[in-house]
Amino acid sequence: MASIKTPTATLHTLDTSAPVTALSLSDVRHRFGRHEVVKGVDLTVALGEVVCLLGPSGCGKTTLLRIAAGLEVLQEGRVSLEGEAVAAPGRRHVPPEKRSVGLAFQDSALFPHLSVLENVMFGLKPLPAAKRRERALARLKQLGMASYADSYPHLLSGGQQQRVALARALAPEPRLMLLDEPFSSLDARLRDQIRDDTLHVLKNVGAATLLVTHDPEEAMFMADRIALMRDGHIVQTGTPRELYCAPCDPFVVTFFGEVNELSGVVKNGRVKTPVGTVEAGWLPEGSEATVMVRPEALRVSERADSATAHEHSHVVMAKLLGRSSLLHLCAHSENGAEAHLHARVPGVFLPAEGQPIDIELDLSQVFVFAASGAAGAGAAHGKAE
Repeated sequence: MASIKTPTATLHTLDTSAPVTALSLSDVRHRFGRHEVVKGVDLTVALGEVVCLLGPSGCGKTTLLRIAAGLEVLQEGRVSLEGEAVAAPGRRHVPPEKRSVGLAFQDSALFPHLSVLENVMFGLKPLPAAKRRERALARLKQLGMASYADSYPHLLSGGQQQRVALARALAPEPRLMLLDEPFSSLDARLRDQIRDDTLHVLKNVGAATLLVTHDPEEAMFMADRIALMRDGHIVQTGTPRELYCAPCDPFVVTFFGEVNELSGVVKNGRVKTPVGTVEAGWLPEGSEATVMVRPEALRVSERADSATAHEHSHVVMAKLLGRSSLLHLCAHSENGAEAHLHARVPGVFLPAEGQPIDIELDLSQVFVFAASGAAGAGAAHGKAE
């Protein structure tokens, strides 16, 4: 499958203004017994860049991060840090402690017998004592934990412990940060604050960062680029906007949230749906197509006429979700076919049950693919008629 990739310079480029590749994974493959969990992955991370490995549980993203860290011995492929190979089968394996990488995981794993300050200073032993203390306090201050320097881990909340763990990983000023679901154990409000603070610190220190997460919203918030994985492969790599607005595969569309799925047959390069006709000229004539419509792509307006619910598209149910309203709709096509759809509307918009409505499409959030098993190419934005 094709992927959208942002060009990244290597150390061999003549353009000295281009970003330096901090981490390069080339054709990496890995097995546990007979099960291949990583299947020929290529990925780069530039200095100052945050790249998120995103995907469902079991897709291979944590294994890939552990290979990058040196915690898992490379079986096939190549791992390079700033152009120098640190792992190549049968030739070399640089251990984690010699790779100048910072590691942070879901479990903060702080030393219980050391104070917060001592935990952060632990990885700074080569520095003079005064410099170690200065550096550790600076990182704690950046993450809002300087006032807890003399406290011990058992006196801290989970969120505070995670901030300390991030400060400890950042204190040695690694060129590469590897983060494995570091925010997933936190409650929603605390998680938002800590990942915001973490992003500011990462950008401030300029480290390259590879972050593993299963949360698409977190990936879109944190990442300069996202690599979306499924079953050991990277399905698509690109900016958050590229993956959300130009998905190459139905899996990419559905992974970023709920979608309405409609089906139809390509006739004269178009597919008719209950909410309009969309272009599909890149698919073979007469082939089956899947039209994927995000809930926010449905623009709903109430009709002022006296049409009854079953004569026109209408509201089945409306629910207020806080910042948006979720509408359950029954959409009627010209030939009388009906489809049950969900629409998400900003703010408070709660039409009565049975209210006749008009539906328009935001074509930037409509995607057309060949139906599963059908011949034809990938997706494009719909164009209504």
